[in-house]
Amino acid sequence: MTALLEVRSLDKRFGGLHVTRAVSLTLAAGERVALIGPNGAGKTTLVNQVSGVIAPSAGSIHLGGEDVTRRSQAERVRRGLARTFQITTLAPHLAVQRQVELALFEREGLAGHAWRSIDGYPVLAEEAGALLVQLGLGDRAGWPTERLAYGEQRLVELALALALRPKVLLLDEPMAGVPRSDAARLLAALDALPGDLAVLVIEHDMDLVFRFARRIVVLADGAVLAEGNPDAIRANPDVRAAYLGH
Repeated sequence: MTALLEVRSLDKRFGGLHVTRAVSLTLAAGERVALIGPNGAGKTTLVNQVSGVIAPSAGSIHLGGEDVTRRSQAERVRRGLARTFQITTLAPHLAVQRQVELALFEREGLAGHAWRSIDGYPVLAEEAGALLVQLGLGDRAGWPTERLAYGEQRLVELALALALRPKVLLLDEPMAGVPRSDAARLLAALDALPGDLAVLVIEHDMDLVFRFARRIVVLADGAVLAEGNPDAIRANPDVRAAYLGH
């Protein structure tokens, strides 16, 4: 399979602190890959480099075969990369549907058209509404996000990412802070992601990891400790000693 995302020998230092050590990984269309490891392993730092939040010290990042290592976050989004964050970044007082409409507005390159209201694009409102219905949030469209349960806020973040029509989706701990009572809805939404979408998920919830991922990459001390299918990772003695704890 041709890789949609390819990370080649990525390295990151913060002064004397070496947080990413020659990490390489690939992600092809339709793949479901989990990135796991103990706290401090460098998972979020790696994803921050891939998404353009921080620049690597060495190595390269390729999207669709194009080197985007020095490209901005916005340029990577335009090339098909989207992500969610470990901590919610939603506007608390803005209606759910309007937030999704704004993401669509940005995707279509209309943000610079200040002379025309977003309400002048009913097709975007229809698309936003359909996306919310798909994620089980149709009855929450007019609510400000501060009124939503935390699991529902996670679904809104997923809607914002999907509104960009990504080819590669990075999910940074989607289950973080989500109570068990809301977990089933989020898991169902992840299971229903488009089949051709390449997904890399960082997660500590091993139930989600082993249910969702077809391939698992394990980081320890900033380097790849192991990589393989779920059964191979469960059986790997180094992974069991370093992370799974049994």
